[in-house]
Amino acid sequence: MRSLSPTVPRRRGRRTALAASALLAALALTATACGGSTEDKATDRPDASASTAGAGDDAGGGLRVPADLADRLKDHGIDVDDWRDGGWKDWDRDEWLREARDFVNPVIEGLWKPERMQDAEEAEKTVTTKDASAAQGLSDPEPAPVTAQAEKTPYHENAAPVGKVFFDTPEGSAVCSGTVVKDVNHPGKSNLVWTAGHCVHAGADGGWYRNIVFVPAYNDHGRSEAELSGADPAEIAPYGNWWADWASTSNGWIQGGSESGGDGAAYDYAVLHVQPEQGAKSLEETVGAALDVDFSDPDAAQAGTMGAWGYPAAPPYNGLRMFKCLDAPGRFSLAPNLPDMYRIGCTMTGGSSGGGWFRVVNGETVLVSNTSIGPLDHTWLAGPRLGAGAEALYQNMSRTYGGR
Repeated sequence: MRSLSPTVPRRRGRRTALAASALLAALALTATACGGSTEDKATDRPDASASTAGAGDDAGGGLRVPADLADRLKDHGIDVDDWRDGGWKDWDRDEWLREARDFVNPVIEGLWKPERMQDAEEAEKTVTTKDASAAQGLSDPEPAPVTAQAEKTPYHENAAPVGKVFFDTPEGSAVCSGTVVKDVNHPGKSNLVWTAGHCVHAGADGGWYRNIVFVPAYNDHGRSEAELSGADPAEIAPYGNWWADWASTSNGWIQGGSESGGDGAAYDYAVLHVQPEQGAKSLEETVGAALDVDFSDPDAAQAGTMGAWGYPAAPPYNGLRMFKCLDAPGRFSLAPNLPDMYRIGCTMTGGSSGGGWFRVVNGETVLVSNTSIGPLDHTWLAGPRLGAGAEALYQNMSRTYGGR
């Protein structure tokens, strides 16, 4: 989420403190009402002695790979044990799986240790000044920067649905942000996570990333790096690690996504279906919170205040704490033939990619977009508008994989 050239901010006076504070309060209340509590939630966390449910080939470590996943691996000539033992590190571009049906992500228990999580690099998407000005007549004036504010701790009380997405790329381990969303076909038992397309798939020049894991309420108490040295893994991942057993992103991202977002930026969204590395309860039951997704695709001028939440990891941030920005969105367009995006002022950096954008509808906080791209000087963020295409992707994920 940076550009090759800095941009010059221009002020926009549409933001109101009242609307911003209302959104902030609504998110906290929604999370708390869905299960946030000052009490120890250890009883809702995955049982450390339990194993992942599923039938199929034994993947080692007491875990069993679901039969359909094992079959997909075999279809691609991949041995489950070899994959777990490090075969996933082979990124031969001719063999890099890229089609929707090619997604494979077997659980590798213990791979994402706290140290490995902290070493993961932010997943940034660049947007150049040329790109940003290509459809300037269709974009609203650039927003004034909004300084990101640290979320209150513990996160499970104040922003329970938010967490971090970790994954491996040919360049190394990387990190994004994500949000637990409701599963309309499996109420109260959702295993769905909303994030950005570029956090799961490389776009036109590559395939699916690997070892994709969601960690809700990462570093729940916002500890510093020094405080986390030698800390119990439960302090880093209070609700455990949740592996994506299926991922869906848009054809627009797969065909048009690039290092600068490219033509795929307007379609840069994804849904994960996850399973616990250890435990049996659903993600929503475990975390105690999930948000509805707003597919009404409101115009920026009518959308009201939006808030972006995430874990920025590029300087001056280090990825250990959750931050948020609230602003009234404007239109942002990369080309006349592409859907316009939402844009808000925000100083969050890479690592916040994929983090949810929320607004209040009829008194409830709903997810309306996610962080996709931004400029080098980190003054604003842009996210896709979620309409019929995004809803179809979500519904297909819910019907096909929900309830597992």
